[in-house]
Amino acid sequence: MKLIVTNDDGIKAEGLRTLVRLASRWGEVVVVAPAEPQSGIGHQLTTDRPIRVDKLTEERYRIWGTPADCSRLALNCLASDGDWVLSGINHGGNLGVDVYESGTVAAAREAAIHGCKAVALSHYTVKGRLIDWPLAAERLRPILDDVLNGTLEAGYFLNVNLPHPEHNRTCLETKRAPVDPSPHRTTFSQTDDDFLYTGIYQERWRQPASDVDLCFKGHISLSKIAV
Repeated sequence: MKLIVTNDDGIKAEGLRTLVRLASRWGEVVVVAPAEPQSGIGHQLTTDRPIRVDKLTEERYRIWGTPADCSRLALNCLASDGDWVLSGINHGGNLGVDVYESGTVAAAREAAIHGCKAVALSHYTVKGRLIDWPLAAERLRPILDDVLNGTLEAGYFLNVNLPHPEHNRTCLETKRAPVDPSPHRTTFSQTDDDFLYTGIYQERWRQPASDVDLCFKGHISLSKIAV
């Protein structure tokens, strides 16, 4: 099995390194990741200028473009025989309406559009608490084992979010959940001519049993999303 790994936090991100180590359990890993952080860039694509590609090793490429660019280049030029695109592990949740603005999710969506199976992987974070990346890998391992050895129909991709509980238990319950359509609380503060978004992620609205609700309650949320 050939696994293409990308992200939106950039090629130096610890979440990417963690996912590469984890993914190597199931096959050959090819990294095709942005040169710089691209968080919140959504599904932006580069079509009006050349995209610089640095071949760092035979299985590692640094892309001067967006996460969606990375998926396109990987599947069309750099690793066209890839079986899956794994995007993440994002430093921060990609829950609910985040799926529209997230570069992590966009990389998975772009892969699915081109007919490749894909999953976006993110780690919700509680303010002031650090991510334990080895623990995150152990929590994701059984999920990826199920996903990579399972089936996924064309026209869909998966979105997985780890919670950030205070305990260090490895085994967490994974629950399939719909994507919550609730908007973020859009509050702003004004200084002179500027407006600063002051909404708090943890205080967002959420529907019961949605991906946001379940992840906030300490479960791993798994959502199947149509392209």
